Formats: sequence, C-alpha cells, structure tokens
Amino acid sequence: MQTPWLFLAFALVGCTENGAQPATATSESANKAGAVSDSGPAEVGKPAPNFKLWDLDGKEVELASFKGKTVVLEWFNPGCPFVQKSHNKGSLKGYAQTVTAKGTVWLSVNSGAAGKQGAGVDVNRSGAKDLGVENPILLDESGAVGKLYGATNTPHVYVIDPAGTLVYAGAIDNSPDAEGESPEGGKLVNYVADALDAVDQKKAVAVPKTKAYGCSVKYK
Repeated sequence: MQTPWLFLAFALVGCTENGAQPATATSESANKAGAVSDSGPAEVGKPAPNFKLWDLDGKEVELASFKGKTVVLEWFNPGCPFVQKSHNKGSLKGYAQTVTAKGTVWLSVNSGAAGKQGAGVDVNRSGAKDLGVENPILLDESGAVGKLYGATNTPHVYVIDPAGTLVYAGAIDNSPDAEGESPEGGKLVNYVADALDAVDQKKAVAVPKTKAYGCSVKYK
C-alpha cells in the first residue's frame, strides 16, 4: 500500500526578528509545500521518515529516492555563527564534498521560517557561496521536516544507512566551539565521520546519539 502524505503549506510573512534577515523568494521553491510521511517521529535504529522538500532551484527532492545510498542530513542556517565557524574552520569545512565524492548523499535542510534569520532563497544562495556549500539546500519553512526529525540546533546532523535506517543523530563533533579547538576530553571526535565509517564497514555505530550544539532552529 502506498504511503499517504500530509501536505503542509508554507506561509511567507514580512516581519523579522532581532538579527534576522528578511526572507526573499526568487524561485518557486520558497512557495511550494513540503510533504512528510505519517510514519511518526524519527528515532535512531528505526527507518528514517520519508519527506519531500524543494531545493533553491525549485527541484523536488525526496528522501526515499536515495534508498541504497548513505544519506547525511545537516540542519543548516547560513546566518548562524556556529554554522559559519563549523564550515569555515571546524569539522564541516569541506567535509560534505569529501564524502559526496565517495558516493554519500549530503542534504542541508533549513527549517527557518520566512522572515527569520537565515531564511529565504537569496540568503541561502549567498550563504552557500560564502561557506563553500555545494550540496543541495532544502527549504523547510513550515518546519514540518525539522520537527519530524527533532532537529533542535544548527548544525544538527543525521546519518541514514543504505537500508534507510537512521543510525546517528546529534552533533558533528565534540567541540561545542564549532571550530574544533576545544573538544570535550581534549581530543577531537568527529561523530559523523565515525558513523559513516561504521556504515561503510557494516558495523554498528559506536555512538549513535549525541547532544547537538549551535543556534536554535528558527521555527515559525
């Protein structure tokens, strides 16, 4: 039986919050509705809930279409200082390009509502250029996908194995300064890299869940 979908509409508003950048819509992607499965909230060790979102060029992206491949979901906000530091200096600097070159799918998801920090097509295009982000950025202005996955911070990272099982959820690493200079315990640990290595070796992920750090997701 085909999985039913719940379609949720985006609403564009003109207000801003402190430090926010006005959202702009220069492609249809900002006005299209996202879709989430009715399979319940994401949980490590269980199938990752399916969803459909649109990228900055208005192209539909469905998680289920990548079954058979390892997928990384990175909650993203180009206006967040932690995201900026992690991409410019920390563990996310060039990392997505490294793993996608090996066949992993990397999707950045922005669940910021219209009018809030880091929202809007133009802001994300500019942010991607500044931060060297080459993978698709998906807009989730309704917040439906972010809430389905329990995303609380930017960055907040999830790893899905080729069978479609969510095997890791949490921080990119153990350095809450986002620069890799103050790791807890004194040694930098890239949790996502360790999870991807375990998936490649068909082993259980040693640390399947950690507490994400960074900015709060700017839900509406």
